[in-house]
Amino acid sequence: MSNEQRENTGDADRVAQRSLLYGRAMSQPRLQPLITFLATGGYSGYAPVAPGTAGSLVGVGLYLILKDLAPHLYLGIGAMLFGAGVWAAREAERIYDEPDSRVIVIDEIVGMLFTLSLLPFGWGLLLVGFILFRLFDVLKPFPIRLLETRVSGGWGIMLDDLMAALYANLCLRAGWSLWPPATAGGA
Repeated sequence: MSNEQRENTGDADRVAQRSLLYGRAMSQPRLQPLITFLATGGYSGYAPVAPGTAGSLVGVGLYLILKDLAPHLYLGIGAMLFGAGVWAAREAERIYDEPDSRVIVIDEIVGMLFTLSLLPFGWGLLLVGFILFRLFDVLKPFPIRLLETRVSGGWGIMLDDLMAALYANLCLRAGWSLWPPATAGGA
């Protein structure tokens, strides 16, 4: 077999593998707009600069809508969005033919909801929470990077941001317990 034949065979194998990996989402084209809308956070993931930050800002907007709900409802909605995010992120990887594409920002949206969960509302707390979440999401201290590299698909995309949100939430709680007026910034 010549080199050219081997290359063509390799291309055919890659196409066959890709169709196995990504074929299910494409076999349901009616769901593609929904998947794209969810995974990209209402298309905020298409921001030309810092799509993760754009998705986080969508998360802040959603938080402002949900913040006055009873805690069990707020957490329930957060959990449902997390589950929907796992599914949408997995399917979006298939649509975009790319693992953890930069346009997938549902993880940042859900991450912001959990960053600010079960804390008193204040503009200062919201701003500090936004900064902390972005910092942990970008720097990925242990075990965030491990989650990102070892867990694939929708679970990996969502879990690393959930861990970043947990770190940010714990930092906010520590700050709130030490300096309540400084971090709250008024209700």
